[in-house]
Amino acid sequence: MYLAGIAAGFVCGWVNTLAGSGSLVTLPVLLAMGLPANVANGTNRIAIVLQNIIGSASFHQKRMLDWRGGILLSIPTLAGSFVGAHIALNLDEQMMRRTIGALMLIMLITVLLDPKRWLQGHPDKVHRSLNWWQVILFFGIGIYGGFIQAGIGVFLLAALVLGVGYDLVRGNAVKVLIILAQSIVALLVFGLNDQVVWEIGVLMALGTMPGAWVAAHMAAERGAVFVRGVLIAVVIVSSLDLFGVLQLLSNLAGHLL
Repeated sequence: MYLAGIAAGFVCGWVNTLAGSGSLVTLPVLLAMGLPANVANGTNRIAIVLQNIIGSASFHQKRMLDWRGGILLSIPTLAGSFVGAHIALNLDEQMMRRTIGALMLIMLITVLLDPKRWLQGHPDKVHRSLNWWQVILFFGIGIYGGFIQAGIGVFLLAALVLGVGYDLVRGNAVKVLIILAQSIVALLVFGLNDQVVWEIGVLMALGTMPGAWVAAHMAAERGAVFVRGVLIAVVIVSSLDLFGVLQLLSNLAGHLL
């Protein structure tokens, strides 16, 4: 199980750095280790924090990271995350998962029908300060991240490309920085409430950190076309998971075997 945790961590770090939803890989492994769902969720944040430190450093080394933009956009995202954590207490999780799955399918259509906008971005529209609608947009994404973390990277990437003007590679770099800030806050909250198993989280981070390093270098070297392909694959798999299709196929395979 420890080797499986490290391997799952590598895949998670790679997928999260290029697109998002990497926790769909690590959370089942943590649950299989016997951790309760809330503790698995908290323990998972250790690997996310460390992978995003490596990812941010790697993008910075490749001169792809807009630090000013990332820090500015982190502010409304963190504020929304705080609100979302409280809203989560009164939400129907199953209905929310299906709604998010539908949103991801809409995003998939957008990625497929308008590839130039994702590949090239609009660098002339990237402002040095935030517009009021960008504040609302990232505050809303922060609310989403506050109550359902999985998939936030995909929505952040869409907002950074379509709403701010970054291309996919530079948008990925800023996304990694924003999630780093959010994950540090979340890890502190989980840690203070004794919902983190530190040794298992650090063990899994042994996989996520090299995964993030490899992904950041691949994104910088292979460019936006490669990142778009990974994003399309991740959105499809995430949508199938949110609609319960993957669980259905897993149960069917179990019966056949």
